[in-house]
Amino acid sequence: MRGKLGDKVRLQHIYDAILEIESYVVNTEFGDFMSNSMMRFACIKQMEIIGEASNHITEVVKAQFSSIQWAQIIGMRNVFVHEYFGVDTALVWEIIKNDIPDLKIKIKQVMDELGQDLA
Repeated sequence: MRGKLGDKVRLQHIYDAILEIESYVVNTEFGDFMSNSMMRFACIKQMEIIGEASNHITEVVKAQFSSIQWAQIIGMRNVFVHEYFGVDTALVWEIIKNDIPDLKIKIKQVMDELGQDLA
């Protein structure tokens, strides 16, 4: 599934995971996030999906859209999967609040440029 079609599918996975995260944390404060393990783990799972899908985006697309921190996204996925007991949930919250909105905009721009309709 590598190549243009594969990239489009993976980008849609990233976008959908972002929408899921947004739906989980709507009207949520940090204290609520910290006290709700289901919300935390659901967000982390979606972030894993973002990282895994990013890992399968072709190098051509990654190079074309280098403003996206692909390596950092993939690296965070690896931490979530392999260092699950060492995950800093405060950092997860910061990523959700500060980085995910920007990533959503950038992924939408990539999808638009590649001619993909968003669901």
